[in-house]
Formats: sequence, C-alpha cells, structure tokens
Amino acid sequence: MKNTQLSKKVGKLLFSINSQCILAECALWNESEQIIYWVDIIGAKIQRYCPRTHGVETFDMPYRIGCFSFTPIKNEIIAAFDIGIARYNLVTKQLEWLAQPEKNIKTNRFNDGRTDRQGRFWAGTMNESVANDDNNLDNIVLGNLYCLDANKQCDAKVLNVSISNGLCWSKDGKTMFHADSIKRTISAYDFDTHTTQLSNKRVFATTQGHRFPDGAIVDSEDYLWNAHWGASQVVRYNPKGKIDLVLDMPVSQPSSVAIGGPQMDWLIVTTAKHSLAPERLMIEPQSGNIFIYQLHGIEGVVEPVCVI
Repeated sequence: MKNTQLSKKVGKLLFSINSQCILAECALWNESEQIIYWVDIIGAKIQRYCPRTHGVETFDMPYRIGCFSFTPIKNEIIAAFDIGIARYNLVTKQLEWLAQPEKNIKTNRFNDGRTDRQGRFWAGTMNESVANDDNNLDNIVLGNLYCLDANKQCDAKVLNVSISNGLCWSKDGKTMFHADSIKRTISAYDFDTHTTQLSNKRVFATTQGHRFPDGAIVDSEDYLWNAHWGASQVVRYNPKGKIDLVLDMPVSQPSSVAIGGPQMDWLIVTTAKHSLAPERLMIEPQSGNIFIYQLHGIEGVVEPVCVI
C-alpha cells in the first residue's frame, strides 16, 4: 500500500545506547556492515554499535575527532581530526595526513563534515572560543568549510564560519546545505557536482533563541532533518524549508542525525552532555547517549563512501 502523508511520522523509541559521551556527533549508518557509528569529539574516540549483537566497540583516536567518512576499505576512514584531515585505520592505527589547512591556527579545530555524492570529503572548522552567542565574533579567526578532492587538493569553499555544522546534500547532489550554528541559519547552495562550485546562496531555515542548528541529513524524499542543539528537538523540514515534523527528546542537546537500520527506517540521534551543569544532568541523565527511533513512511538514503 502506498504511504500517505498522514502515515509519515516518528514512532516510538526503539532503544538507546548508554554511551554517555561528552560530545557525541557524526552519527553514521554503515550499510555494508549494518552498524551504527558515532564520534565523541572531546572524548577523542569513535564508537560503533552492532544491532545484531548489541555490542559496543570503542576506538581511541590519536586526536580529537570532529567527523569522518567510510572508505571502500574495511576499518579505513577519512577523518577530520582537530588539526587536520587524515586517512586512518581503526585497527592498525596507521595515519596518513592529507590536509592540515589550519594547523597553525591554535584556536580552531575541525568540526562537522560529510562525503558528497561524488565521493569527495568535506569538513568545516570552528573557533573554539566562540560561545553560544553571536556577540563575540569580532577580532577572532573564524572557521571555513573545506573540500578535499580525489587529487588531495584541499580548498576552502565557505569562508568565515563561526561553527560549521549541518552539512548534507540533496538526493541528486545538486543542492548543498550548510549551517552556521551561532548565526542560527541553515543555508542552501546550488552545487556543481563536477567542479564543486557553489552559487545562489540562500537561507533555507533559521532558528531563534537558544536553539542552534547542528547536524543534518536528507531523507529519500529530500526532506532535511536537523538536530536543534539546546532545544531538545530534532526537526524535519520540507524541501522549501518549512517545518514538517518535530521530535521532542528527553535531553536538551541533540547533536547529529542519521537514518539507517535494516530497512533504512531508523532515526539515529546523537546527544551531548558537554557544558551542562551538574543540576541539569540530574534532570536529563541520558544526555550523551544515542537514541534510535522508528520511522513510519519515511526512509533514508545510503550515504556515499569517500573515494579520495
């Protein structure tokens, strides 16, 4: 039976993973392995959960890690560590630096990133002195969004970003979405899939108050899901940037989203306890855990692997 719009919703919480990360981010579903991955940026680790065995594996990283993408080689990733982008093997721990464009800017680190539909790796930097307001952006070195291509050429594509987040592409790869969290704005760009040129920047969606757009993903209908850090919500936007669905969560800092599972109908949400006061953690003790919800009438898109 064909799904109707009325059947499209977020269902029950299937399960949660008691990861207790400081700053979990970069939720990813590995389709070939059927495993959920995420990072703990401040904890400097990658974790993965196998739904078949209910086991969690932890891989300590040599540096803090903002994001990563899978490659065609098992256990090999392209990682955006705090000081640069590298090829890294989770098992052998072999590391090969590919680009370190801001290595000498001590205030900046890599944050959110993703592989585009053509297999290039993108990652954005942020200035760690930026707080959750837009009153202190003067006289600091802001971050940039970089693209690393198959020739290992690393170029800045979006300049002067306070906190780079929300990077994802439409299904056809011709629209790129990117958020500047402190500016509370998700922007959309026309994306040339051959040259990576960005054009026609426009506002896709904005947030207000203590609600910051964080990690994002696009589903099979080209609707965009975004974690609203500070607001206890994950929001689904239609292709025109209007709110379609809202998921209320038991924690205040959802940080990234992915869609995966055996039928590509699980909504996977990372969360964080970073910066929460002890009294707040008593109210929301599940902060830092990973939450998996059942989707109804909505499916994800298999993420491309990085081929650089």
